[in-house]
Amino acid sequence: MTRHLLDVDDLTPEEFQAVLELAGDEYPPRVLAGKGVALLFQKPSARTRNSSEMAVFQLGGHPVSIRDEEVGVDRRESAEDVARTLAQYHCAIGARVLDHGLLLRMAAVSGVPVINLLSDQAHPLQALADVLTLKAHWGGTLAGRRVAWVGDGNNVARSLALACALAGVEVAVASPEGYGLDEASIAAVARLGGKVSQTSSPAEAVKGAGAVFTDAWVSMGDEAEAAERARAFRPYQVGTELMALAAPGAVFLHCLPAHRGEEVTAEVIDGPSSLVWPEAANRLRAMRGLLLLLFGGV
Repeated sequence: MTRHLLDVDDLTPEEFQAVLELAGDEYPPRVLAGKGVALLFQKPSARTRNSSEMAVFQLGGHPVSIRDEEVGVDRRESAEDVARTLAQYHCAIGARVLDHGLLLRMAAVSGVPVINLLSDQAHPLQALADVLTLKAHWGGTLAGRRVAWVGDGNNVARSLALACALAGVEVAVASPEGYGLDEASIAAVARLGGKVSQTSSPAEAVKGAGAVFTDAWVSMGDEAEAAERARAFRPYQVGTELMALAAPGAVFLHCLPAHRGEEVTAEVIDGPSSLVWPEAANRLRAMRGLLLLLFGGV
């Protein structure tokens, strides 16, 4: 049966831990030697494209990045036929898409693994990178730790909550009314034995947390709501006063791109508590670890 990664909970707890361990191998076996990996992008990309291409290269493979206008998914050719075609040439397909349903359709017909490089519902490789970053900073086990998410309960927040559940980390989410994690996400975390709480108070969520996460107020696809979101999220900016409520030595993380003066102040993201650059670097390690798991690099 072909294995796909459409969100973090497609991994068992044992596989999740294996990816984290494999990600740390700076001299990995060349398990993709002579093979190609298709990387399809419906959305612009900086970290995802660079980290994915370099991970494939480091494992001996050949990455082929494809812009949507080159294949015209569901315009020139159906998503299913795109997946079937790419599977003839490549050992895996990574896709950064507008609609999560497109990934489901591709995975249903693909004979090779389909990897979610970002969708409107999930960002699993970002979540793996986030946990890698915390593990490297804190050392040892993560179980029993507590982190806070301040802002939109979006795709990044959902995948982070799932990854934290697999790592034994509690998550507190602070969002304006109507912008929190949905019930399906809460249920998915519970099925993994995780614990997530929601509040409208950033101070309540951050108090005592060992790490504070946030994301842009307006994600790609939400541009029409920009003014409304700016009003709703203004009280949710992560600044020095909010960080001061976190646990001593608490760290700040952001998936990037960041908007200084909006969701986070420059003093925080560019300050000593920020781990955003190690976090960005871990996007490469997360992809490498996942590919090693999928292609027998254990």
